[in-house]
Amino acid sequence: MLMTTLMCGAMSIVMFSVYRSFRREVHGLGHWAAGLMLLVCASMLFAVREAWPSAAFLIAANAALVAGIGLSMLGTEKFYGLAPSRRAYLLILALNICGNSWLLLAHPDFSARVALFSLLVFLFYARQAQLVWRYGERHFSNFFFGALMLLQAVVVLARGVSAVLHGGASVNLAVAGTPAGIYLVVANFMALQLTVGFMTMATRRLQQILERRSTHDPLTQVLNRRGFGDAYARETDNPRRHRLPLTLLSIDLDYFKLINDRHGHAVGDQVLAHVASVIKGALRESDCVARFGGEEFVVLMPDMPVQSALGVAERIRALLHEPNHAGLPSCTVSIGVACQASVVEGLEALLSRADAALYLAKERGRDRIELDAGALTADRTKCAAGIGTAR
Repeated sequence: MLMTTLMCGAMSIVMFSVYRSFRREVHGLGHWAAGLMLLVCASMLFAVREAWPSAAFLIAANAALVAGIGLSMLGTEKFYGLAPSRRAYLLILALNICGNSWLLLAHPDFSARVALFSLLVFLFYARQAQLVWRYGERHFSNFFFGALMLLQAVVVLARGVSAVLHGGASVNLAVAGTPAGIYLVVANFMALQLTVGFMTMATRRLQQILERRSTHDPLTQVLNRRGFGDAYARETDNPRRHRLPLTLLSIDLDYFKLINDRHGHAVGDQVLAHVASVIKGALRESDCVARFGGEEFVVLMPDMPVQSALGVAERIRALLHEPNHAGLPSCTVSIGVACQASVVEGLEALLSRADAALYLAKERGRDRIELDAGALTADRTKCAAGIGTAR
């Protein structure tokens, strides 16, 4: 018990530290940290009650224990992006305090107290198992936490049922006995394992966030250069890649500096985010868009013949001519289109040809689309190489 109490206190400090650093990214850590501290307080109150027997210490200890377990449920709900069930939490806590007080002072009944406690905390554990089942991603961290939570719910419920069927002596932790001893061992073990399970899920979530930060532009939420390079590498590793055309769009906002000068950089950032959303909306699921810095975007379109790519580019240009509902300044784009000449052509060479077409569009008056000189030839070569066969 002492070791479990110390470890819960240590894990609470660890969770609170992570909460302070990543409270906006990973939700629920604060509730779990507070819940663990309440479990530590409950353990201390139980110890004090052993030295100075008092009903007040026992009621307070049980209340702290239920409150701590309930906070973990609220934390798990927040972790999955749900509104915490505060009313249900307060209702269960009130039922515990009132019921425990009645069954301890007015009508002493140890079996009923154990059954009541088991039922109430079972609701907290079962709710968390249900959350993992419904909202958790199919990953080991969620499976691990959900299995632990389900096991704990079953153990707690079994103790309550045993108290009802066999009386309080079978579940009295103060009396040496096999059922009580097993429950005590499992309870201490699970108090730590459940915390480890939640931290495993939080670590997984944090890993995903950090990976996304390293591959996505924070302003527009599209890929950055690194993410675009990874997407290109995955596409070139595709076994079907050798027979399918790969087309690139190089997109640049026209006179973007004037927007910043006239309306401010905050509005300029909103315009960039709007343009990124328009581009994404015009693409297929298999396509990807990246911001290469400033006002330049690049689109990668696998299995896209040049003529189809020109249609997509024209759609992007036309959509930006339409009034936007956010009241942002209107803007236009110049677009350069290039098709991969051969499977051995690298990304830098393809980008260079798309940029050359983009510069040509700028020179010819902006708000237009230009095709790289070798794009059409490359597209016809790809088709001759067996596009029809590949399909």
